[in-house]
Amino acid sequence: MNLQYMEISIGQIGLAAMLILANGLISILLRLRLEKQLLIASVRMVVQLFAIGLILKWVFAADKWYIVLAIMTVMTLIAGLSARNRSRIRYSGMQFDALFSIWIPSWLTMAIGLVLILRIQPWYSPQYVIPVLGMIMGNTLTGVSLGLDRITSELTQRRDHVEMMLSLGASGWEAYREAAQTAVRAGMMPTINSMMVIGLVSLPGMMTGQILAGQDPEQAIRYQILLMFLLTASSAIACVLAVLLVYRRVFSPQYNFLYWKLHESSK
Repeated sequence: MNLQYMEISIGQIGLAAMLILANGLISILLRLRLEKQLLIASVRMVVQLFAIGLILKWVFAADKWYIVLAIMTVMTLIAGLSARNRSRIRYSGMQFDALFSIWIPSWLTMAIGLVLILRIQPWYSPQYVIPVLGMIMGNTLTGVSLGLDRITSELTQRRDHVEMMLSLGASGWEAYREAAQTAVRAGMMPTINSMMVIGLVSLPGMMTGQILAGQDPEQAIRYQILLMFLLTASSAIACVLAVLLVYRRVFSPQYNFLYWKLHESSK
């Protein structure tokens, strides 16, 4: 089979954009009032993607480790901020906990995948580092966001239960454990569900992109399997790390539940 790469013109993108008009028409007919948001989201998506395309083109040409490291740092900071902002219940120090929970697992699993398994040279090759870190971090961000939102909600709703256990002689972790298990499970489930149906219901973006670019389908599948293992490992580590950091924030060394640290976001 002759695999070939098909380039997409601006005109073809414009034709695809016409499909968004159908969404706008549905919004108008059903009075959903989403047409303005659809327009803004579409324009933002196009501008952001073309901008990042130009940046990546420059980064690939420069091929300098410090430039790649700077982009990785910016990606991590944005992810940490986004994870915190998605939680309804917050506490002092949540920004750092979200950032740390995303940073360590994402960079660690990326290093294992690219340096130890694929053995890319040089280690900062932007062709691999930036896309792989982006996919790992995006998935990890989702897991941490769900985990933080669930653990803070569980502690707020189950305050009486936690304090009752503490009054009966339970340690802080014993009172916290059930909520922690629920939060970690919530953070990991999207990735597990995705693994269950991948290849049967959905064809993931990395594999699809490689196939469309003319890559051998078998090699594209192997890359996707490797990536899914990295995504799952990073998400699990991040969720556990986030939950442990929350425990450190809301329980004192004397096993006092510092519930007053949790407050509902003003947003």
